[in-house]
Amino acid sequence: MKSHKEVAITEYLYLEVSPHPDDYAFPLHTAISLFLMTYCDCKIFKVFLVPTQEIPDSSFVAQGLLKNFDAHVISRQELPFLIQNCCLPAILEKGGRFCRAGLAVVLRCIIQKVYEIDRCRKNVLELLGFKKTCLKACAEVSQWTRLCEISIPLAVESFLQDPTTVPLEILQLEKKLGEPVRVHNDDKIRRQKLQQMKIDKKSAEATKESFSENKGAQVEIEESVSVSLELRAALSKLTVDEVAKGSNREPSHIRKTKTSDLPTLEHVFAEGLYFTLTDIVLLPCIHQFLVFVSKKCEDNLVHLPLLSCWYRRIQAVPGVKKAAAKCGIQFIPLPDILFSKDGKPVNSILVHEEKKDQMDNQFLGGPRPTMRKLMEKGIEARFSPHPCPSWTLDWKSLPTDVSPAEGKMSGDRALRKQQQLNNLVSVVMKLAKPRDTIVDFCSGGGHVGIVLAHTLPSCQVVLIENKEESLLRAQERTSELGLNNIWFIQANLDYFKGKFNIGVALHACGVATDMVIEHCIRGQASFVICPCCYGFIQNTTKSTFPRSHRFREAISYKEHMILCRFADQTAVQLPSERRLIGKHCMGLVDLDRAWSAEGHGYSTQVISMEPESCSPKNNMIVGVPL
Repeated sequence: MKSHKEVAITEYLYLEVSPHPDDYAFPLHTAISLFLMTYCDCKIFKVFLVPTQEIPDSSFVAQGLLKNFDAHVISRQELPFLIQNCCLPAILEKGGRFCRAGLAVVLRCIIQKVYEIDRCRKNVLELLGFKKTCLKACAEVSQWTRLCEISIPLAVESFLQDPTTVPLEILQLEKKLGEPVRVHNDDKIRRQKLQQMKIDKKSAEATKESFSENKGAQVEIEESVSVSLELRAALSKLTVDEVAKGSNREPSHIRKTKTSDLPTLEHVFAEGLYFTLTDIVLLPCIHQFLVFVSKKCEDNLVHLPLLSCWYRRIQAVPGVKKAAAKCGIQFIPLPDILFSKDGKPVNSILVHEEKKDQMDNQFLGGPRPTMRKLMEKGIEARFSPHPCPSWTLDWKSLPTDVSPAEGKMSGDRALRKQQQLNNLVSVVMKLAKPRDTIVDFCSGGGHVGIVLAHTLPSCQVVLIENKEESLLRAQERTSELGLNNIWFIQANLDYFKGKFNIGVALHACGVATDMVIEHCIRGQASFVICPCCYGFIQNTTKSTFPRSHRFREAISYKEHMILCRFADQTAVQLPSERRLIGKHCMGLVDLDRAWSAEGHGYSTQVISMEPESCSPKNNMIVGVPL
């Protein structure tokens, strides 16, 4: 097997670099990417540094700061097409048609590529955590991903410029480190911890009697017990594996202990007991923060004992200190007053999760009062006539790889998918002009984008999808078709910043529909969107509901959520009366979205797909800038 130093470079990594008056420093996203590559000893990418502004002596940046990488400086004007349209960091495959953008996606890709080249490096793959899902959920739906990938790096960079108070995001992380750990198989681990605590207690008592005259030895033994407990917690996965092999069982009094009486598991690393990609992301951020605080306002560290302890502990992970040194991270000593004699943080408080008020989420009652309230305000669901209800693609004459039946669908499902595509494609074809760029947001396996690229060869089609597996399937199909007007971006849609003319999305779940509409409005692009999963709609950091001025004046957020909940009740197996109410609620939610777009200078329509049986979620929102 080839080592990764011998493997030909087929992918390119693009990172930002920022000039400073007296030095050159990396933005945190770049520092994090380089730290991971150094920790993994990754040499499989050609690295391009992209200055945020013009740098007089660009060779200094490449040679002075990136001695360990095949690094080159490139201007923004020289960037390949896809990279110009994405936020950095980003990875481009050789050939220039498949790009991965955004910090979490790029880091996960680096780990997977290193492991693919050398399957023996399981320690690298384990950075992705249990089920390989570490930082996989997009930042818009996962508060944890957003905190680590976006909020903390931004907060630290802002703090370094204006160090007024400790950033709220740092305090949120401190609180998170104080919460009980929940991991796979934690009941078994907690029972082992209880058993070990009882053994250690007996051992400590026996040692105390034996060495009652030697107080120094007694303290040393007690400290070693405490430290070993902490180490065993960090290595509990290995402990469980060893127990399973030996088929040993805990004593009956341990097995019969109620789960509620078991000791909690405390954080050793950011996500719990195991060192993961999250720790890699946080280290450069927290290091820069602690360096600044220790010099300027050391008193603030008293409020961060758990974070300080995490910073100490992470230095003991094999390979971390060596990788940090290569990246210019020189660990600093923290004041001893933050730690007790056994190395644990002082003044740490285990923060139990507060019981959330569930009243706002119970949505007692049905949608009729809200529908009546809207009707009294003159607001009712409105559906525009379908512009071409009988139009269809000639599916029999199309290449087989264009058909959704190639996506391993059943015959009935493939027929319904074809009908859905007929609706979207018919509208897009009316809007599209030669040389237009069409973006298929939340593209999945590329059913919409592939049909558009084949049907509109004079247009450029870009597929954007967060799930790598889906996008790889789409790429394989387009390779069979020989299409040369289609590109692929694995990223959250927020990381796409290119200009485009039409945005499409088939069954964009929950707030993804609203994110696509907002993206199109920012770019003054037309949109053709079929929403889905109305029950997942909720307020986010970027979107609040209701969306439009008229709806906000008429109903509250809770009433809007009632409409969303019942808008999902359109499945064919439900009674017809309930499906009619569900369809009406869908119409109201999408009318609110359409009116919101009209407030930004759009002409909009809410249309029912033909035939309506093609999907329980058969609404289509069409918007064209005036």
